[in-house]
Amino acid sequence: MTIHSSHPFLPPPEDRNPLRRLRGSLPAPVSIWTSSDGARRDGWTISSMLVADGDPGELVALVNEDADWWDLFRTTGVATVNVLARGQDWISEVFARVAPSPGGVFRTGEWNDDDHGPRLVGASAWVSVRLVDADPGHAGWGLLVRATIESIDLADGVEALRHQGGLYA
Repeated sequence: MTIHSSHPFLPPPEDRNPLRRLRGSLPAPVSIWTSSDGARRDGWTISSMLVADGDPGELVALVNEDADWWDLFRTTGVATVNVLARGQDWISEVFARVAPSPGGVFRTGEWNDDDHGPRLVGASAWVSVRLVDADPGHAGWGLLVRATIESIDLADGVEALRHQGGLYA
């Protein structure tokens, strides 16, 4: 139950950061990048991502350098990019560390092990990637991470989840 008809801490429009408003107005893919090393598994939700066509193709992403997963990806050099499907928004929130998952993030959703990192059952796509540079530069506040695509597995007929204006669709 709430007594507010809108977000109680949202500043008035004239006080909001126009850059953040622009970013929020654009549709973004929702993915979870996962890596593993023996029994250690970790992952992170990433929406600032694009696909660069080429031979080989690449995924380019903005990564939070403070994420524990980033250290694991730098160590292993490989990851599975799980492109979430509609209805998997709660899993996105868990891996962004804004929603609880008692027992750890991999207790939310069903996961299968893969050579590049855990794969989320029911995702719309899985991309196996290899890190290009373990010491990338920054773009804004994030690391500008490039990863070459080694394989792509698409789930036919499964619509990808997207985020726009603070909502999932």
